[in-house]
Amino acid sequence: MTDAAELSLRTRELLAAHPPESTDRLDFLKARFDAGLAWVHFPEGLGGLGAPRSLQAVVDAELEAAGAPDNDPRRIGIGLGMAAPTILAYGTDEQKRRLLRPLWVGEEVWCQLFSEPGAGSDLAALGTRAVRDGDAWVVNGQKVWTSNAHNARWAILIARTDPDLPKHRGITYFVCDMTDPGVEVRPLRQITGEAEFNEVFLSDVRIPDAMRLGEIGDGWKVAQTTLMNERVAIGGMRLPREGGMIAPVAKAWRERPELRTHDLHQRLLQLWVETEVARLTGERLRQQLVAGHPGPEGSGMKLGFARLNQKVSGLEVELLGEEGLLYDDWTMRRPEIVDFVGREAGYRYLRSKGNSIEGGTSEVLLNIVAERVLGLPSEPRTDKDVAWKDLAR
Repeated sequence: MTDAAELSLRTRELLAAHPPESTDRLDFLKARFDAGLAWVHFPEGLGGLGAPRSLQAVVDAELEAAGAPDNDPRRIGIGLGMAAPTILAYGTDEQKRRLLRPLWVGEEVWCQLFSEPGAGSDLAALGTRAVRDGDAWVVNGQKVWTSNAHNARWAILIARTDPDLPKHRGITYFVCDMTDPGVEVRPLRQITGEAEFNEVFLSDVRIPDAMRLGEIGDGWKVAQTTLMNERVAIGGMRLPREGGMIAPVAKAWRERPELRTHDLHQRLLQLWVETEVARLTGERLRQQLVAGHPGPEGSGMKLGFARLNQKVSGLEVELLGEEGLLYDDWTMRRPEIVDFVGREAGYRYLRSKGNSIEGGTSEVLLNIVAERVLGLPSEPRTDKDVAWKDLAR
């Protein structure tokens, strides 16, 4: 088994062969992947060495100290956090060889074609159809709230392949080439004025059967791997103490005593403590992920993240008074990442409203926590054994 000493030696050999100060950024990242130092817990030949996931920190620390370039994980977060673990779990050898290297180095950006206008909170009710035609599937439908669709080369996609089965059992999981004919991406402007998200229209898009992940009809099961990792990625984001949304509020409190009141002081203290609890809980969740068990607890973390962000941003607007109602720029932008602290209080307040929708609505996450974490009885589901085509819509 690869140990810390061996990983440290391999990292130094990589740095000697490809000095960061004189090596092209992309060439360095490709060399790192080929050396098995991208994600050390992945198999050899796929960017890893089959080492314990916890040893990734050994590699990262050495590379950071040497000033090595990173792969911009915030920009390619969907590929790294959602597509990659799903491909590793369900992809064929050919799919893994073709897709993982350009995904990790950031040459190919990924998006996620899951949500639909008529099946948001109830994802299993999706209506996008995939019909078999020889060695390919013909896909028609509409997706929505798709981050990075306008930048993406690939998408993870779930579509209904058997409408005669109940809604959870007639779904299949595919990898969709976003450059194929029939894929149309339209910007979706939000309350912030930005257009982070998109609508994606799929018209007779042909996906080779070789780009299917998992078995036909097993798409819901495959999607659970993606969704559990997505919630950890959103709710378990690593932040320093007093980082994230609480940072600008605490800064304003310290630097502007004229804004202080006793009531606001009490509320700020409470939210500061809740933020610290969330940060430490996220650390525990990441350790769970290191052990290979993202688990349903990630849903609770994502739920708490959304609620806390909304409370903190609301307090910030109250603290700043009229100044908090100002908005810096309504110009439509197409950001690749969400920068909560790079804008003003009004932006944070409006953007945080989306936290309770993206990555699973708070209502759905409450159900998951109740049933899978607390073990409470599930809600009555009258549609459980009804064919999707017979459901009322």
